[in-house]
Amino acid sequence: MKMIYGVKDRPKAGRLILFALQQLLAILAATITVPIVVNANNPEAHMSISAALFGAGVGTLVYLLFTKFRSPVFLGSSFAFLNSMVAAFAGATTATLGYLGILLGAVFAGLIYVIIAVVVKFAGVKWIDKIMPAVVIGPTVAIIGLSLAGSAIGQLAGGVKDAVTGAYTMDVHGILCVICGLVTLATTVACSVYGKKMLKMIPFVMGILAGYVMAAIFTAFSYIPGAESMRIIDFEYYFNVKNIEWYPDFAFIKLFDGDYGDKSLIGAYIGTIAVAYIPVAFVTFAEHLADHKNISSIIETDLLKEPGLTRTLLGDGVGSIAGAIFGGCPNTTYGESVGCVAISGNASVITIFVTACMAVVCAFIGPFVAFLSSIPQCVMGGVCVALYGFIAVSGLKMIQKVDLGDNRNLFTVSVILITGVGGMALQFGKVTVTAIAAALILGIVTNLLVNIGGKKKDGNEQLVMEEVADGAAGVAVEPEAENVSAEEAADSVDAPAEE
Repeated sequence: MKMIYGVKDRPKAGRLILFALQQLLAILAATITVPIVVNANNPEAHMSISAALFGAGVGTLVYLLFTKFRSPVFLGSSFAFLNSMVAAFAGATTATLGYLGILLGAVFAGLIYVIIAVVVKFAGVKWIDKIMPAVVIGPTVAIIGLSLAGSAIGQLAGGVKDAVTGAYTMDVHGILCVICGLVTLATTVACSVYGKKMLKMIPFVMGILAGYVMAAIFTAFSYIPGAESMRIIDFEYYFNVKNIEWYPDFAFIKLFDGDYGDKSLIGAYIGTIAVAYIPVAFVTFAEHLADHKNISSIIETDLLKEPGLTRTLLGDGVGSIAGAIFGGCPNTTYGESVGCVAISGNASVITIFVTACMAVVCAFIGPFVAFLSSIPQCVMGGVCVALYGFIAVSGLKMIQKVDLGDNRNLFTVSVILITGVGGMALQFGKVTVTAIAAALILGIVTNLLVNIGGKKKDGNEQLVMEEVADGAAGVAVEPEAENVSAEEAADSVDAPAEE
């Protein structure tokens, strides 16, 4: 896949704002969902949506600084730490640290990244290539997309699902939600495939706008007596002055509001927080590797070598701590951001930088936050069908050169796909090993076991990713090499970005 804008390219100001808005919309749903879920489980938490958005922006800026502005990745609120965050508010009548516990947990998790970064600094990354070759990392990336499929369809279909049949309820409201989601998806696909110039590069913006307009039209009819089921957007709630967050309620400020209970139990509680957060950090480390392998294959530059895994880990770890200080939510690299880069053909790091700045600024613009929050789930579901699907396909493309006629490779890929799609998440007390992490671990173990004492028939599969990256680097042509600017290249694109 050729990027219309490379990592170092700088789009014109007007386009840059549109591209940044598209990135913001792509990561929005997941970023604000984390505080919503925590609040639903712990009403006393009162986590701020705008603060989470601010924290994601700050965390991304920290990541970009550590990676020397060479990795086009956005950090957002991590779902992996949901149970850990809920645990921080548990036991309110005994020993609870509340927001102090959340921030301590984020520090614990971030320090794990720092420790692993130090190990990588001295031991290098070859051990990673050995235990996670293309035959392992490819299907794992695919699982990241496939594991989100249910979420995307649930959003698109209105979310009312029969517990027995698994079918979504198609009443009037459900049908209208599906229509809005499909309009969003169709507009996104049409702009990406048939769009000219700018339309081709902002398919998500156009898709979301089209879906939002359709939802607004249905909502307008809902005010007719008896047509309440047509209401897709609750304008009265989101744009009520009393419900608008006019400024972020930062997590570190709430430290001073906590009642930390029996001080003699705080030591034990800190231990509980450590147990809840530290193991999850190893899980997100695996996802960090998968996301960076994925984006590396898309932009045809091995980010584990340049700027290097040490820098990406430090950026992710410290960025996660910074994000939690403001928003309360530890951050992680976002597959939605990676998918947006792939589909739009825009890998410009400046776009990610402006997106992060936009998130920080928008956190203080109450009406804009209200507008973002009012985007219907069905509309975001339509976008996510394309985003998550693209992540899955990107993973499958990584194993194109893997010989699946060799049973050793076949078993490795099979184990990862089935355990991942089957959702084999494991619960150990307050620690949850996600299905993605479990699939990756089993894939690594399987790959090592089936290759004990032998070599691959068609060469060392551990070098496949390096060969692909090196080969791509050797043939990739930057716009400058042809004396054509990135802007001219973008203007001249009439065919789909994907080869």
